[in-house]
Amino acid sequence: MSQTVIHYFLHFGMPLIIAYMFFRSDYKRVYLILLATMLVDLDHLLATPIFSPNRCSINFHPLHTYYAMAVYAGMLFLPKPYKVIGLGLLLHMLTDLNDCIMTA
Repeated sequence: MSQTVIHYFLHFGMPLIIAYMFFRSDYKRVYLILLATMLVDLDHLLATPIFSPNRCSINFHPLHTYYAMAVYAGMLFLPKPYKVIGLGLLLHMLTDLNDCIMTA
């Protein structure tokens, strides 16, 4: 139960906090971009089964690999909105990593 609450807070609450704290003048748009980065989970459709509660997403799904994360980190050095997209993708990876740690 607590893992689920933490997971969804990190997916929905933390992006709102980040958007409001660091992009206050444009926080609504930034928040929507951060939420849109959850589309990275579409790579789960390539797995069989699509959802497995005990599977760690990190380095299993193509867009959750360490190579992909390096690209997301590189996006932080690009202009907005790419910087925000990279930030959202890295936040998503940290959320999934937290799930891996809590599941183990």
